[in-house]
Amino acid sequence: MNLPAASRLQFTPDLNICRILNGMWQVSGAHGRINPQAAIDTMFKYFDAGFTTWDLADHYGPAEDFIGEFRCQLVDTRGKDALSQLQAFTKWVPRPGKMTKQFVEENIDISLRRMNVQSLDLMQFHWWEYRDQNYLDALKYMAELQTEGKIKHLALTNFDTEHLKIITETGIKIVSNQVQFSLVDRRPEVKMIEFCQQHDIKLFTYGTVCGGLLSENYLGKPEPRGFDLATASLKKYKNTIDAWGGWQLFQELLAILKEIANKHGVSIANVAVRYILDRPSVAGVIVGARLGVSEHIEDNAKVFNFSLDGDDGDRINAVSRQSRDLYQLIGDCGDEYRR
Repeated sequence: MNLPAASRLQFTPDLNICRILNGMWQVSGAHGRINPQAAIDTMFKYFDAGFTTWDLADHYGPAEDFIGEFRCQLVDTRGKDALSQLQAFTKWVPRPGKMTKQFVEENIDISLRRMNVQSLDLMQFHWWEYRDQNYLDALKYMAELQTEGKIKHLALTNFDTEHLKIITETGIKIVSNQVQFSLVDRRPEVKMIEFCQQHDIKLFTYGTVCGGLLSENYLGKPEPRGFDLATASLKKYKNTIDAWGGWQLFQELLAILKEIANKHGVSIANVAVRYILDRPSVAGVIVGARLGVSEHIEDNAKVFNFSLDGDDGDRINAVSRQSRDLYQLIGDCGDEYRR
């Protein structure tokens, strides 16, 4: 399978990425057991299909180790040149507290060793507590490590617009912010997108298919409860749907998405992803990969083979207008992690 040119984005001068990123939260342990060799074998399937960009974190179980092992096997089987086609974006999520250059560098070095790289493609930084302003020191030291060559690009995860602005005003160059963004959770449209457009910052989005809830599997089905929600993703995004408008309104959304999907010969998930990919400032959508358990390579590829028209958008927006305002209920991007 060869993805079309539209699947790629020149994200930075040195990073050409796939606009659907393979999310590795699913190997963290909260989604069931993962067999390491089966996971690596599946990574080759994604890579060979054109899905060459991975999103991970220091705390996603063995995710960084999987990247390191995959790189080793890629060199062994394809040669060193094949590494130039691979992009791996990790995160650092420290506990708030005093930050020193030594502490920051030690943690960055752990990711470098685990991922078997000389320089991290993208370090996406998350901070739990805004009242602890040591996050600015952490970013200052990471910027120094960037100058020293240990990090290629600095990014953020789940920062709101106010604090993204504070960081930008310090002169630290941020290339992207990772946020929750879907047809259910459209909070980035309130403030974040406009700020990102003004400052040449891209968005990577997660939760875009609501852990699989935005799919045919849930169309016309009774509301799932308890044990029906077998993964951390399903539990999380079912709570988001409850806040947004509940199961009945979600069924209305799924029904509209199914009609649009049938019109274009694609799936509900394809429509959900395509809609967000088309939003301003969005560089890519992260779709979870349950490596060695289930894969959606062929279905994900269909995202790049169709376009939504004005009528499609109008029908989707008509349902959205009936929902509650999650920005008023939850706050800006990432505020759900700091309440």
